[in-house]
Amino acid sequence: MLELKNISYHVDDGNGKDILNQINLKIDKRFTAITGPNGGGKSTLAKMIAGIIHPTEGQIFFEGQDITDMTVTERARLGISFAFQQPVRFKGITVLDLIRLAAGERLSVDGACKYLSEVGLCARDYINREVNASLSGGELKRIEIATVIARGTKLSVFDEPEAGIDLWSFQNLIKVFESMHEQTQGNIVIISHQERILNIADEIVVIANGEITNVGTKEEILPQLLDGSFECRHNAGGCIHG
Repeated sequence: MLELKNISYHVDDGNGKDILNQINLKIDKRFTAITGPNGGGKSTLAKMIAGIIHPTEGQIFFEGQDITDMTVTERARLGISFAFQQPVRFKGITVLDLIRLAAGERLSVDGACKYLSEVGLCARDYINREVNASLSGGELKRIEIATVIARGTKLSVFDEPEAGIDLWSFQNLIKVFESMHEQTQGNIVIISHQERILNIADEIVVIANGEITNVGTKEEILPQLLDGSFECRHNAGGCIHG
């Protein structure tokens, strides 16, 4: 469904740095997890898929169409969703407004509440609240996930979805992803360090120093990660330790 061909991303900051170097990858599995050490290029790759940043070299194809030069909006229209590691706040926009925008229709309050319930939020407490600084990072993250569910896109990319939701069990988060796939039959890409999330992946991609160092099933890749082959940041839910 998604193919990256010879993707590189070079930052010219005076010193010159290759963030990504000659990435070749096909993403066509139900769940693909992208993992690796901090600073290895995972989030850059996720943003590149979404169209937030554009490659210095290479091409990106979605369902056979070259989307390399397409904007975020154009890619969204094709069916690509992206959830930030740190969700964006929208002063003056309510949770109901945001879910309606994501769904592309004027959902009833009950219809919008259904999506909030799926991510473990009591809808009546949130539906009319503004998406602003009054919400915690964890609340914003769950609301953002609810908007991705509402969009029901062909490809959904999540950058560390577990960040900030320590009080919400990982098991529930995993159930959300499984439910998303059942509803949309789309592909899900998850950037994560967490063993429990990696354990549901059909394919794991390891990125370090801007390059893909390994690709395979969880049975092939997880044992290598668990023996301490890279360092991760600590968080709830069990992480891969280096």
